[in-house]
Amino acid sequence: MLVKEIMKRPFVIEKDISLKEAAKMMKDNRIGCLILVSDDEISGIITEGDLTRNFGRQEKISKIMSENIVTVEADEEMDKAVGIMKKNKIKRLPILNKGKLVGIITSTDIIANFEELEDEFIFE
Repeated sequence: MLVKEIMKRPFVIEKDISLKEAAKMMKDNRIGCLILVSDDEISGIITEGDLTRNFGRQEKISKIMSENIVTVEADEEMDKAVGIMKKNKIKRLPILNKGKLVGIITSTDIIANFEELEDEFIFE
């Protein structure tokens, strides 16, 4: 199975916002992360874990977001994506197509597709 077969549309923002605004956007849209994009490049990712760890702080997301983003191409096999997530201890993986952000997969997506993936590779 290819990554693009289970990826979802990412929730992208293009400006630096407050943690409070980020939390509201995540809550209202029922999502676990926001991806900050500038000039068609991923600048950073902020997750609900980042918000929880920084609860009560009056900061912009750029102060706490992860900036060295690990990604995978949409045409890669799912076992490669899972390996990347496992190696980097991340729950969300932005998906690129020729360097452009096109999607995201999460550990929840992998679990939801476990039966289909199970025949292709074995979790260690």
